[in-house]
Amino acid sequence: MTATADDLRFLQRAVELATAALDAGDHPFGSLLVAGDGTVLAEEVNCEVSVADPTAHPELALAQWAARHLSAEDRRAATIYTSGEHCPMCAAAHAWVGLGRIVYAASSTQLASWRAGWGLPESPVAVLPIQAVAPGIEVVGPVPPLDETMRALHERASAR
Repeated sequence: MTATADDLRFLQRAVELATAALDAGDHPFGSLLVAGDGTVLAEEVNCEVSVADPTAHPELALAQWAARHLSAEDRRAATIYTSGEHCPMCAAAHAWVGLGRIVYAASSTQLASWRAGWGLPESPVAVLPIQAVAPGIEVVGPVPPLDETMRALHERASAR
């Protein structure tokens, strides 16, 4: 699957949110939930550092928001745009809540490779593609050149 012009516009916003998270001292991840009609419903940034909770991922927060605020039909029609591919925890939450598509800028495999190249420790969670955890979800990503933008943000984060 390839990204549409609308996908690119919303994905650019996810990258902007990731930049804001990094600028605030958190890890560079940002996500937004968009309704089937193109309305932005909610936005979240990573706040693992600021709230001292390693599960404070934006994708998980959006899945929880959707469960509380949207009907099952509206959840199925919605898309999450995110700067990085969902981790297994977030992919599972996405599937359990019954959300629709996922469009991401950079993959988990890319991130793991970048981190290894910078001499950083591996993730404590297996690097799995979303579809290995949630096989029924339509996924688009990685999306060049935004994946390279995310590489630069993660490199900046690694220097802290």
